[in-house]
Amino acid sequence: MSRLHRESHLVQRIGWLRAAVLGANDGIVSTASLIIGVAAASASFSEVLVAGVAGLVAGAMSMAAGEYVSVSSQSDTEQADLARERAELAAQPELERLELEQIYVDRGLTPDLARRVAEQLLAKDPLGAHARDELGLSEVTTARPIQAALTSAATFAGGAALPLAMVCLLPSSALIAGVSAASLLFLALLGALGARTGGANLARATLRVTFWGALAMVLTAGIGAAFGTVSR
Repeated sequence: MSRLHRESHLVQRIGWLRAAVLGANDGIVSTASLIIGVAAASASFSEVLVAGVAGLVAGAMSMAAGEYVSVSSQSDTEQADLARERAELAAQPELERLELEQIYVDRGLTPDLARRVAEQLLAKDPLGAHARDELGLSEVTTARPIQAALTSAATFAGGAALPLAMVCLLPSSALIAGVSAASLLFLALLGALGARTGGANLARATLRVTFWGALAMVLTAGIGAAFGTVSR
């Protein structure tokens, strides 16, 4: 006797995982780079701290707004496609059935089986059948603007708080080196955590996120040092 069980697939996490990894990564990289750049310009502790806090607040709001707008655009497109399918189902149901049949035939079903499958699915949920099999939309991958915005803002703030905490813990003489090293460690841990949560290659994800973070810090440190030299 077979037992039915509910499977948990990694793709079910894609909506919030993408926003979470993006937010935390951006929070660490942008705030650490900002702190390092300002510190490299020979700024005082208070100036570095204010720049870091301002970067955290502005970045979190920017991430929330950006994610909300972009994912809302995706949601609007999905709703427009669904509205068109709803109208076509009402105006020409037979053509829509034939269209669904052809999709199943192209996937490998015989014409007779494709017809029966299409008829049964359309009898239960016509719009849902076309959303899944014609448009590729599902409950798992559908756009969720509020979720994306809140997740990105929260994880950005959490990521930005890590290098900012190092500013408060480290002496001024070790600020640049300490924030750089700690931030790269945070990025490596984030890459590993994201890879493990999403089922990706651990080493590749960790190397990818630390490389780009290191590059951003080197560039901003160079810019800060250059402008600091010019101002003096």
